[in-house]
Amino acid sequence: MRVPLWYESRLAVEFLREGRAQSLLIIFGVALGVAVIVFVLALITGLQDNLVERTLGTQAHIKLRAPDEFVRELRPVEGLAVAAQRRNERAQRLRSIQNWQAIAEDLETTPQIVAVSPVVTGPAFARRGEAFKAIAILGVDPARYAQIVPVPDNMRAGVFRPTATEVVIGDVLADELGVGLSDRIRIEGTDGRAGSFQVAGIFNLGVRDLDERFVFLPLRPAQTLLDLPGGITNIDVTIDEIFAAEALARELSGRYGITAESWMQTSAQLLNALRAQSESTQLIQSFVGVSVAFGIASVLAVSVVQRRREIGILRAMGTTSNQVMAVFLIQGGIVGLIGSIIGAVAGLGMVQLFTSIGPRPTEEALFDINAGVGLIVGASILATLTGIIAAYFPARRAALVDPVTAIRDG
Repeated sequence: MRVPLWYESRLAVEFLREGRAQSLLIIFGVALGVAVIVFVLALITGLQDNLVERTLGTQAHIKLRAPDEFVRELRPVEGLAVAAQRRNERAQRLRSIQNWQAIAEDLETTPQIVAVSPVVTGPAFARRGEAFKAIAILGVDPARYAQIVPVPDNMRAGVFRPTATEVVIGDVLADELGVGLSDRIRIEGTDGRAGSFQVAGIFNLGVRDLDERFVFLPLRPAQTLLDLPGGITNIDVTIDEIFAAEALARELSGRYGITAESWMQTSAQLLNALRAQSESTQLIQSFVGVSVAFGIASVLAVSVVQRRREIGILRAMGTTSNQVMAVFLIQGGIVGLIGSIIGAVAGLGMVQLFTSIGPRPTEEALFDINAGVGLIVGASILATLTGIIAAYFPARRAALVDPVTAIRDG
């Protein structure tokens, strides 16, 4: 039984060996294109992952809070005594989400949601001797909140375990107050409620504003300081697909009749930057792919002209036009495959070189760059398919060669 394409593959390899210089040149071109794709994609992906991790690593994907309060102004209207006109005003007082326990339980059963944490937060002041700082109290369930923001992974000292008598504060705030572990600070609410707490832990989230202002307490002491007994100001949510946050936020807002804000709203500039990076990466891929395709097509087109007499002889010996076409398509696939393998290795080398000697403000790398298996395989498949597609027109031209004319002119 005839092995499929064995004859055509052998001819394709033989043609590539005869035109060794041309073959090496186009393989080098393909390798260069694949190396650029692998390196740029790995670089952009690493940068995007770093930006998302730094931004979303310190905040919830979706925040649910009580709806904004409205006031109605009465204004005279011709023919009527007065008319009510609604005006939206941002609430100036802390308000709890109504029936928040039932909402939190329902959120935990929503398929897209992976973590839910009730939070009570509001302004307060921290005092230590003569030092006096404005802070933001965050009353949380430590275990549930750690699934939203990984504070335990960012502890400089102590543990993330606020209790009725202990708090966890940021390192910047600790430095400004001049306190360390086991020292006591006084926390005063805006209405005069106050309490004395021991520092159980000091964290560093990498965002100065948070490290300077956040003070974590359990829910009940925070509710007491903020005069919000039994209430919470927001429910923080983490989801499995971060770019579905906006659609889910709209759904949750309609479902519960409360305000739901996604990170895509609060971090619109970051989202625009990510989209711009993705679009630029796609353009680079397209330009590189087109360049590789033209290179392969041009080399194979020259090969068809140079081997016109050989093609005519093959046709005269009984080789069908489909077999001749398959020879050149296989050549394109071989060139694309070999070039993609070399390019993938070169791209990985460029990634390693960048991470080891690239620019960095400290001893640590700017961000992690991981060229995964999926990226390598994807780039290789893309280059191979590009080679086959680029070889189509030269292959078709070769298949249409008239054997008598080719032998006579050759």
